[in-house]
Amino acid sequence: MIKHIVFWQLKESAHGKSKIENALVIKGLLENLISEISGIIRLEVGIDFSRTQNSADIALYSEFVSKEALATYQVHPAHLAAGGYVKEAAIERHVVDYES
Repeated sequence: MIKHIVFWQLKESAHGKSKIENALVIKGLLENLISEISGIIRLEVGIDFSRTQNSADIALYSEFVSKEALATYQVHPAHLAAGGYVKEAAIERHVVDYES
């Protein structure tokens, strides 16, 4: 199984929306991917409530059946569309992919 974890720090505003409004939109866009892209076992998106200096604003935790499924996800049109929205709203991104 492949695990794909991403953390984003968001801009205070983007797309004409506040940080929290964008976080909610991003959560919806990413959570919809599980029904659109095969090979995803699990996908959840969390919005940080602690808001500490070391916190990310959004976390994505996802599991894939294989490295190939993750590669397919990365280039899928639905993922690319969601990613375009996220890129415009984010100022920082960290990712970890690993096999378990």
